[in-house]
Amino acid sequence: MSATASLGRALLNAVATVLIVLALWQAVISLTSISPYVAKGPADVWSYLFVDDPDARATAAAHRAELWALTRTSLGDAGIGFVVGMITAVVLAVLFTLSKAVEAGVMPVALLLRSIPLVSIAPVIILVTGRGTTASVAVIGTIVVLFPALASVLFGLSRASRESLDLVRVYGGGSFAALAKVALPGALPSLFAAARVSVPGAVTGALLAEWLSTGQGVGGAIQKFNASARFDDLWASVAIITAVTLLLYNLVQLLETAVLARMGMSAAQ
Repeated sequence: MSATASLGRALLNAVATVLIVLALWQAVISLTSISPYVAKGPADVWSYLFVDDPDARATAAAHRAELWALTRTSLGDAGIGFVVGMITAVVLAVLFTLSKAVEAGVMPVALLLRSIPLVSIAPVIILVTGRGTTASVAVIGTIVVLFPALASVLFGLSRASRESLDLVRVYGGGSFAALAKVALPGALPSLFAAARVSVPGAVTGALLAEWLSTGQGVGGAIQKFNASARFDDLWASVAIITAVTLLLYNLVQLLETAVLARMGMSAAQ
């Protein structure tokens, strides 16, 4: 499949994803008995964000400005978790591949943390790192991103060609040289898959950290909107952060498609 065809297919998938999300959203609103005062559909959110109501206290532009400021904060928090989580996942995957002793010592702890619901250990994390700190956001975001990304990267590294690894060693290269020249380039599809999956994970971690720790961004504002019956703001903020997450996810997918098509590699499923 050519690079153009791959990009076209990725764009088509992105559009289909958005349409499906909108259809499901509208179906939930239409098929349930939730009061229209509480439940807002796609058309309601669109009107709130882009159509001025003469009876409203603020204009649509003011609504967008307020909610976009919250979204920027959440995206910044998500970016911290994404970067730290992905770097940690790649470093741990490399260490596990190079040293079985490190894997035997660290993996049980990682599996234990993975098995514990994050909400239950978040208070301990916040107690250690401090409420409202960037460190608490980074730790919570990293935990959400780390484990799926680590599993994907490890899988990619484990699929390295044994013949190519042996060839590097025959010419005098050590384990690290074999990893750098063969395993890591061959794991590129898995690295992209890990990055793609980590985008929504990082946003989820950021919202959780904001809800439990900082009180900022969309995660901190949602409970305030709910408590003050600002349901238009509640649904619009969720819609905006969801739309941005889908956009970022599909941008990573487009980048993945373009790079892998250029290198003649197929995406990891």
